[in-house]
Order: sequence, then C-alpha cells, then structure tokens
Amino acid sequence: MSDSARIVLDPQVLAGKPVVRGTRLSVEFVVGLLAEGWSESEILDNFPALETADIRACLAYARDRLASEKTFPTAA
Repeated sequence: MSDSARIVLDPQVLAGKPVVRGTRLSVEFVVGLLAEGWSESEILDNFPALETADIRACLAYARDRLASEKTFPTAA
C-alpha cells in the first residue's frame, strides 16, 4: 500500500475506519470531498491538519482497496 504510514486503522478512532494519522478525518470523508468537486486547495484550506501528501495517501489507499476487491457480475 502506498504511503501507509499516513493512513491508520485504530479501533478507538471512528470505529476503526481508516483515517489520516493524527486526525479524525477518514479516507472516506476526504475521497468524498474530492468526489463532490472540492479542490485540493479547498480541502487544505478548510482542514489545516491535512497536507497534500495526506490527500494523495487517501486516494492511494482507496485505489489499493479497490484493486484488491473481487466482483462477480450477475445476470440482469
């Protein structure tokens, strides 16, 4: 996993969801902001605890999780 030191899973923080180290900002939340059209600079301005490398680590984490996902198409 790319830059896994920036993303941590701790059962005591957000019920174990992957979060940016030292924050309570989940990977899901950061990726969601990007999906909603937030720019990197908007995210960094609104969440000063984050760095550019944290945003990239969130995207890499999501990519790696999706890459390992198994899907099975069903007939419609």
